[in-house]
Amino acid sequence: MAGKKVILRNVEIVTYAAEGKCIARHDGMVIFVKGLVPGDIADLQITKKKSQYFEAKPISIVKYSNERVEPFCEHYGICGGCKWQHLDYQYQLKYKQQQVEDNLTRIGKLTFPTINPIIQSDFTRFYRNKLEFTFSDYRWLTFEEVRSDRKIDRRGVGFHIPQQYDKIVDINHCHLQPDPSNQIRNFIRKFALENNLSFYNIREFKGLLRNLIIRNTTVDEWMAVVQFGENEPENIAYLMHAIRTNFPEITSLNYVINQKKNETFFDLDVINYSGNECIFEKMGDLRFKISPKSFFQTNFHQAQKLYDKTREFAGLTGKEVVYDLYTGTGTIALYLADVAVNVIGIDNVPQAIEDAQENAAVNQINNATFLAGDAKEMFNEALFHEYGAPDVLVVDPPRAGMHEDLIKVILQVLPKKIVYVSCNPATQARDLALMCDRYKIEKVQPLDMFPHTHHIENIVLLNRM
Repeated sequence: MAGKKVILRNVEIVTYAAEGKCIARHDGMVIFVKGLVPGDIADLQITKKKSQYFEAKPISIVKYSNERVEPFCEHYGICGGCKWQHLDYQYQLKYKQQQVEDNLTRIGKLTFPTINPIIQSDFTRFYRNKLEFTFSDYRWLTFEEVRSDRKIDRRGVGFHIPQQYDKIVDINHCHLQPDPSNQIRNFIRKFALENNLSFYNIREFKGLLRNLIIRNTTVDEWMAVVQFGENEPENIAYLMHAIRTNFPEITSLNYVINQKKNETFFDLDVINYSGNECIFEKMGDLRFKISPKSFFQTNFHQAQKLYDKTREFAGLTGKEVVYDLYTGTGTIALYLADVAVNVIGIDNVPQAIEDAQENAAVNQINNATFLAGDAKEMFNEALFHEYGAPDVLVVDPPRAGMHEDLIKVILQVLPKKIVYVSCNPATQARDLALMCDRYKIEKVQPLDMFPHTHHIENIVLLNRM
């Protein structure tokens, strides 16, 4: 009957697929389900039918998997982060490693050696050095609040509900960043409520408190950036003074007035209210300057392992010219500079290149050059004439992977060795397939950058055939 709900009883979840979805099978049909764990036996309601697969949601769990653990966060299941809290960490690693193998095999149809065991994170909680919170005057209500007869204050600050751009989960305690991160956020909320400061309304584009970024480093420097949606000098000064007074450990306190219709502030002035304009991180013998607009890997300890493995795969002897495409703020390039003749970093974000140049100066590195522009247009003979042809190429693209035109240029240049660092093994596998006629995969190294999520980093070493 059309419109009738189809319920499948006692279906066993067998494994994980891409993007953290689980896989079940019924009568030869693949079923994708969210929120369960391999080994769970559940009743499923079909929500979408395709010719090759179904999608479903669990309506009850008949038997719980042995791979399950109790989620540790009070906001689990509502907040959009840490969706794998209910899965034991060792099993998280297992399925992430499997994801890398599946992508290389099924998407890339590639030949590759045995994948190295995944590098696990030493810290599975409080591992992030940057969090971004959003203020809202119309926050998400819990089930208990919806059923309550009492008047509910809808103002809150936290994370977006998945696929709900205008709904915010009011976060009490987050397990991603060490303290005083939680204290800072909770203080600002309490201060704002007590002093009747307005929270942002994303539908009407009005309200004072809009966004809060908190950053920290392993050398115990802290940065806070408050983004205001209205220009109210007295209220802004009142709040910023209160933050400075109550949190002297914040070494860089800043704010932005953003009256645009989006939260990005790369084109806006950042006003330093107190302390330094930036914070510093130390990695090995290097110091990295982090400004309010800088990109820096959000899991420092795993980032250092990632760079160490990239350096190992590059196998530099001190005689090579290295190009680092998608260099960002130059962290990988600078990490390789002491074992290369020259390192040239390219990125299409001018602000990132400025940070990279500053980081080179801070560390007195004279053999690193950073250029702003589109790599697929800049990576050419004119560039090589000035800086030398690449012996080793390092690429670390965004989740979308490399542009096909850039891959065509790389296949014309044919550097001896490529180290491909990826935050998305699916697009990495696609790109590798385009290069497999000229390059052989020598090593594959997964690394877990984000525990309790399905995300996985992967490093592949390619040698020219």
